[in-house]
Amino acid sequence: MTSELAKKQCIPCKGGILPLKGHELEMIFEQLSGNWKIIGEHHIEKEFKFKNFREALDFTNRVGELAEAQGHHPDINLSWGRVKVIVWTHKIDGLTESDFIFAAKVDDL
Repeated sequence: MTSELAKKQCIPCKGGILPLKGHELEMIFEQLSGNWKIIGEHHIEKEFKFKNFREALDFTNRVGELAEAQGHHPDINLSWGRVKVIVWTHKIDGLTESDFIFAAKVDDL
């Protein structure tokens, strides 16, 4: 099921804006489904589990293709049967709406 966030496109950050914090951050976070975590109001992350390394690698490659298409690049940690996706906007060292859009799109993969 595609969320409203997943229907949007990531917008590259050019800097000069403040990261989302407090109530504003919580409001957009509530629009995400499924086990994402906010870490220190700095980034969001989620761990995905798979049957084996091949499935985890295939998912990692799909996340990579999505990242290239959206111009929004997460940190991706790959190990046997597990992929952790960590998202934030590096340009402002914090969270923007695009981070949540990207996370919702990852959930749709």
